[in-house]
Amino acid sequence: MIIPKTFNSFLFSSMMKKIIIDKLQRITKNKKKLEAKLKVKITNRGKEVYIEGNPEDEYITEKVIDALDLGFPYSVAILIKEEDNEFEILNIKDYTNRKDLERVRARIIGKKGKALKTISELTNCCFELKDNSLGIIGEPECMKSAIESAISLIGGAKHGNVYARLEKHKIKPVKDLGLKK
Repeated sequence: MIIPKTFNSFLFSSMMKKIIIDKLQRITKNKKKLEAKLKVKITNRGKEVYIEGNPEDEYITEKVIDALDLGFPYSVAILIKEEDNEFEILNIKDYTNRKDLERVRARIIGKKGKALKTISELTNCCFELKDNSLGIIGEPECMKSAIESAISLIGGAKHGNVYARLEKHKIKPVKDLGLKK
């Protein structure tokens, strides 16, 4: 049986995951490491990146590539796979009605990056801000407080109040009972 060429190309493209990214150099630079750690095949055509592998690995790879595209360094982005961390992207426009988004971004960053660094230390999460998107990578237990604190700052809450709430509700490390591998 002869299968038409168009059907083959459709079948081939439907098995691959396609992502359009801005920072292609960050992906190509770390391509070999990504393929080895994430057990997928990565190819690109222009700004389109194609991922081929089993569905679970494709999903994790998509998250890692999105994190790299957002601006996270490779060592932080790969934590999504390594330590079962979560990755969330908050769109600043979704949480404020203000038109001066530069001022909102400045509130998140703080003076010389102090606010973002403090929130990162208090929540044990990594933050990255690109345009109007705030990326957060962290353990599932810490993500809720990290997201709430970021939304509070976007909404205009005082930095001191956000820090105080984070310190008061700081999550204590979970003791390992020997159940995980």
